[in-house]
Amino acid sequence: MSNSTQTARNSANIARHRTRAGGHELAGPHVAIPGKSEESSSGQLTAKNICKSYRKGQVAVPVLRGVDFEINRGEFAAIIGQSGSGKSTLLHVMATLDAPDSGQVYFDGRRIDNLPASARDKLRNRRLGMIFQFYHLLPELTVLENVLAPLMISHGTLSYFISRHKHRRTAAELLEMVGLGHRMKHRPSEISGGEMQRAAIARALVTSPELLLADEPTGNLDHSTGEDIMEILRTLNKRKNLTIVMVTHDQAIAEEADRIVRLVDGQIAI
Repeated sequence: MSNSTQTARNSANIARHRTRAGGHELAGPHVAIPGKSEESSSGQLTAKNICKSYRKGQVAVPVLRGVDFEINRGEFAAIIGQSGSGKSTLLHVMATLDAPDSGQVYFDGRRIDNLPASARDKLRNRRLGMIFQFYHLLPELTVLENVLAPLMISHGTLSYFISRHKHRRTAAELLEMVGLGHRMKHRPSEISGGEMQRAAIARALVTSPELLLADEPTGNLDHSTGEDIMEILRTLNKRKNLTIVMVTHDQAIAEEADRIVRLVDGQIAI
């Protein structure tokens, strides 16, 4: 099979799955956010009075109860809470993966929770990086192809194909950075959980995001492997000035961040 045929096939696979992973210099081309800047939103990412409920049959179960959160550029913040406290829901709302029942989310002073779906997709793809607890790697793609997925989505088949060598170099350099240079041709089923999370970090960084949102990035890993992942995140924050919001239930992991925010029963604990 020719490289061009394989590239087209991989692009089709990725478009079909529509993976939401966003995600080196960490300052790539920006996507303009529609709307007016809000002077009251001084942080890089701000959530205001976020409320969210889910329905179980006829019963509404409140998850977030008026949460306020703000992070400044270059900061590393951890949101900690027990299972069911609403921390992952809050992260998903701030990433525009889920919509709040009420409240607002701002990025660089502009409201993003009410953007059209296509604008939210572009925002996540180009300016926000996401790391998930369960990795969400596409099983039919190699590690390198998984890292390239956000670029294939954002550029389209033809544009990606024209710049494919540049994109592959960028992805390969990121995989080397996270210690997976020897695993590029392997598929997810052929690597360990820690290696899958490293691949997910490289994928989140490939579009040069300004903000990284990490949902329990060490939750499925042993202590030693989790420490390795945290070292990568600390390095990205300190050396690249990458803003990071991390959700965790582990106090020791949370203490690696600059600031800890505790969520209890859907509210920020004072």
